[in-house]
Amino acid sequence: MRKNVFLTYSRRLLQIAAIAATPFLSPISASAQINAEQVLTIGRNVLSMEDYMLAIQYFNQAINAKPYLADPYFFRALAKLNLDDYKGAETDCTLALERNKFKSEAYKLRGFARQQMGLDSLAISDYDKGLQHDPTDKYFLFYKGVAQTSLDNYDEADKTFASLLRQYPKFEEGFTARGRLNILRGDTVAALEDLDKALSLSKSLINPYLMRAEIEWARKEWDKAGEDMDAAIRLRPELPDLYVNRAFIRYNSDDFFGAMSDYNYTLELDPKNTSALFNRALLRYEVKDLQRAEEDLSTVLELNPGNFHALYNRGLIRLEMNKNEEALADFNAIASRYPRFYAVYYAMAECKRNMGDMRRAMQLVYHADDLVKKYVTNPEKNPLDRPAIAAAETTDAKYSGNADSEEAEIEVMEKFNRLVTVSEAVQTEMSYNEKIKGRVQDRNVQVDIEPVYALSFYDAPVSLKSVSNYFRELDDLNQQRLIRKQIYLTPGLQNISDSKQTDELFLLTDDLRNVIADGKGRPIDHLALGVALTMLKNFPEAIEALNDAIAADPRFTTAYMARGFAKYAQAISESHIKDNDSKKDLLLDTRAQAAALQDAVNDYDIALQLNPRLVYAWFNKGNIFYGAGDFTSAMQCYSEALKIDSGFGEAYFNRGLSYLRAGNRTQAFADLSKAGELGVLPSYNILKRMH
Repeated sequence: MRKNVFLTYSRRLLQIAAIAATPFLSPISASAQINAEQVLTIGRNVLSMEDYMLAIQYFNQAINAKPYLADPYFFRALAKLNLDDYKGAETDCTLALERNKFKSEAYKLRGFARQQMGLDSLAISDYDKGLQHDPTDKYFLFYKGVAQTSLDNYDEADKTFASLLRQYPKFEEGFTARGRLNILRGDTVAALEDLDKALSLSKSLINPYLMRAEIEWARKEWDKAGEDMDAAIRLRPELPDLYVNRAFIRYNSDDFFGAMSDYNYTLELDPKNTSALFNRALLRYEVKDLQRAEEDLSTVLELNPGNFHALYNRGLIRLEMNKNEEALADFNAIASRYPRFYAVYYAMAECKRNMGDMRRAMQLVYHADDLVKKYVTNPEKNPLDRPAIAAAETTDAKYSGNADSEEAEIEVMEKFNRLVTVSEAVQTEMSYNEKIKGRVQDRNVQVDIEPVYALSFYDAPVSLKSVSNYFRELDDLNQQRLIRKQIYLTPGLQNISDSKQTDELFLLTDDLRNVIADGKGRPIDHLALGVALTMLKNFPEAIEALNDAIAADPRFTTAYMARGFAKYAQAISESHIKDNDSKKDLLLDTRAQAAALQDAVNDYDIALQLNPRLVYAWFNKGNIFYGAGDFTSAMQCYSEALKIDSGFGEAYFNRGLSYLRAGNRTQAFADLSKAGELGVLPSYNILKRMH
C-alpha cells in the first residue's frame, strides 16, 4: 500500500499560559541587590511576547539572585523549549523539580521535551508522576496517549484516550489524536468517526481535514479528498506542500488546469520545491510543452543531482525532442548506476538509431532482451534493477532497487501517469500548550500590517527602501552626540537575540541609572534610559524614565514618540498575559487596554503639535486604530501620513489592508499595488491571493 503522505499529527502555534503581572518596583541601581521576583515577572512578560532569548537573560538573573527558587528554572525551560533546545529544557525542569517536587507542571514540560527527543518511555513516566498529583489533568492524559501511540502501544493508548474523552467529551484535540491512533491500527471507520467529531467541535483544526483526506485518498474518493484539502489550505495557505498534495488530487480528478495552478503557486511560495517542479514537468510533458518540461527537470537535477526519476524522464523528453546526444548522456548515467535496468537500454538504442548507428542500436536491444530472458528463466539469480517510484519524494530522496509496495514497483518506463506527492506536508509534532484553544483566530494565517515605529539603539536590517527612517528632532539629537550611542527609528521593536547586545543594554541602563541617581541626569539621559528599557521590554520602568524626560523638557518631541510606543507596547503585552476568566473581567481588561492605547495616541498627538510633519506619528496612530478595529480612523491617519510623504510604502500597505477590512476592494488593490511598487513585498502575495 502507498506510504501515507499526509501529516498525522499537529503542530500549532504555542500559546503561553496566562500570566498575571505583579506591580513593578522603582528602578534599581547597578549596586543594588537584584529583586528576583521583579526580574522573574519581567522575564515572564517577555516570555509571553515570545522573545525567548531575552527572557532567558532575565531568568538567569533571577537564578543568580535566588538559586533555590524553582520558578526561574521552570520558565527558563519553557523558553528553551520554544528554541527547540529540548535537552536544555529537560535539564532545567529537573532542576526545578529538585527544588519543588510538587511542581507538577514541570513534569508535564519535561515529559513533552523528552517526547521531542524520542524518549517516549521516560515521558510517560513523567506523565504518570503528574497524574499522581492530578489524576484528571487533561494534558497529562493527552500527551501520555500520544507517547503511547508513538511506542506502538495501541491498546494502552486507546485506554488513555478513552479516559481522556470520557472526562472531556468536547476536547477536539483528543478526538484528533485518537483518530490518528485508529488510522495506525487500520480501523478507518473508527478513525473517520473521531475526525468527524473533532471537526464538529472545531472547524479551525487542520489535521482532521488532512487525516480524513488521507483516508479518502486511499479510497480514491477524489472529490471528498479535494474538499478536505481545500479546507486545510484555507487554514494554512502559507504551506507550499499542501498545494502539491491538492494538485495530486486534482490530477486524479482530471483537473489538469487546477493541478498546474497549484504547482505554479507552490513554486511562487517555494521556488526550490522539487516535488512541484518534477510534477509540473510531467504535466507539461502530457500537453507536449517539452521545452519547459525539460527546464523543470533540469532545475530538479540542479537541486538534487541524485534524483534518478528526474534524470530518466529528462532523457525521455530529450529523446522526443530529438536531442539524442543529450538524451544519451542522461541514459548512460542511469545505466552506470542501474546496469540491469533493461528499459534504459531500449531508450539508448532509440538514440543510436536516430543518430544513424544501427549496429550499436541493435547491440543495445539485444542486451536488454538478454536481461529480460535471464530474469524470466531465473528471477532470483538474475534480478532486474527496478528503481522505485517513491510515493513520497522529497528534495533529498534517495532511491534503491528495492520496492516496498506493489505501487512502488511501477517501472519508470511506463507513461507519465503517476505523480508524486510530498511526505509530511506539515510538521507532525505536538506543541506544548496548556490552552489548546487559546487564540483560535491565530491558527489561520493572518496578514499582518507593517509594524509601528520605535526608537532603538540598533538599526533595522536592510530593506528595499532607498532611504532610512528620519525625522528632524531625532536627527538633531544624534548630531549633538550627547550620548555615546546613536538612536535609530526602526519598524517594530526588535528582538535582541545577540547576548552581547543584551549585556550591552543591561550595562547601559545601569550606567544611566547611576548618572540619574547622582543628580546629573539630563533629558537625553532619561530618554536613553527609556529607550533601553523599552528594548528590554521593561515597559513600566521605561514609561517612568520617559515621564522624567518630558517633565524636564515638555517640548521633547522624541520623548513623546518613545513614550507613545512604550505605552502601546505595554498595552499589547498585557493583553497577551491577562487571564480573562469571566465576561466581566474581559470587559474591564478591554476598557483598561483601550484607555492605555488612548494614552499612546495622546502622546503621538502632542508630538504632531510640536512637529506637524512627523509622518511616523500619524502612521503609529493608524496602527493603533487598526488594531482596535477602527478602520475608518486608521485610513484617515495613513492618508495624513501619505500627504506628508507620498513615497511611504508601509502607509500604502496598511491603508490597503484597512480598505480590505472595510470591504473596499478597488481602493485596497490600488494601495497594495503602490505599496509593492515601493518595496513592500507582501503586497504581491496578498494581491494574488485576493484575485
